[in-house]
Amino acid sequence: MRYTVIYEKSATGFGAYVPDLPGLGVVAGTLDETKKLIREGIEAHIKVMREYGDPVPEPTSTAEVVDVAISA
Repeated sequence: MRYTVIYEKSATGFGAYVPDLPGLGVVAGTLDETKKLIREGIEAHIKVMREYGDPVPEPTSTAEVVDVAISA
């Protein structure tokens, strides 16, 4: 499965969440550590959902980076 992950920079590091997996979010001091934690979090989140018999949501979210010109 391929889930969209949103990364956000903060004053103290980075956060990440997965729109298709509500309740899953991580924070860390570096982007690399955040990427590691969110991957582990996705795997653990899905494992627990399956253990409890909950349906695992299909990935439906997408993201895009859009370039825009800003005039002064």
